[in-house]
Amino acid sequence: MALTKERKTEIIETFKTHDGDTGSPEVQVAILSERINYLTEHFKVHGKDHHSRRGLLQLVGQRRRLLDYLKRKDTDRYAGLIRRLGIRK
Repeated sequence: MALTKERKTEIIETFKTHDGDTGSPEVQVAILSERINYLTEHFKVHGKDHHSRRGLLQLVGQRRRLLDYLKRKDTDRYAGLIRRLGIRK
């Protein structure tokens, strides 16, 4: 299993913007980044797993869309999130 319930709760606690926040762009991008990192490591061992590679590309596209939205709405939040997650650009 890629993302345990405990790890997901930990990510939400780290990136939430207010109490009860589970769906803000920051939280969503952080969870997607965790899944993307897991799949990237998976492909170092399983190079021919093309079905999962398609899922990885979908996750990357979804994260990109969320980041573009956040950049349009609030540049400061976008810059802070990029810095905290260590995502380039």
